[in-house]
Amino acid sequence: MTETKEQEPLQQQENQSIISSMFLIKIMSKRRTWVFLFVSVYTILLSISWNFLKTVLSWYESTMSNSSTSASAGWPALYASVLLGVAFGVLSMVAALAVAVPATLVTWITILVLLTFAGKPRRDLVLEGKKLTADITGFVVKVLIKEGNIVAALCAVLGYFALVRRNKEDPVVDY
Repeated sequence: MTETKEQEPLQQQENQSIISSMFLIKIMSKRRTWVFLFVSVYTILLSISWNFLKTVLSWYESTMSNSSTSASAGWPALYASVLLGVAFGVLSMVAALAVAVPATLVTWITILVLLTFAGKPRRDLVLEGKKLTADITGFVVKVLIKEGNIVAALCAVLGYFALVRRNKEDPVVDY
């Protein structure tokens, strides 16, 4: 009798955990859930990068208004452009990652299915899958870093010339 009383709360907890996991699986299988997560993450990333952009430009303007000589005008522009380049490089890598992950998974699954149909034994398939995962992940990381560096360098160069040009067109007037 006491054993059944002790087992009832345990069964209720197991049932609740099964129901909650089924609910989570059902929610995560919906396309709109993933679209909502995607849009939310990119909204947060764009908000953070916009605030970072405003902060860097505010710092640059305050540095330029405090600077009395035009000889030192290039260094703050260089620092600001490098910061902006890094920010946009990281943002582009995150954006590319959102596209690369599903494509990588489809490629990985396709290759494993083809190896299965080719008659590979299960043990060999597991080993090939591990090697394949390491190779694909390494390749994706290399491409993401390369693309991010290109975007960062391009944004840094363009930002530098835009800030220097802006400084020449808009001279600081001291009162």
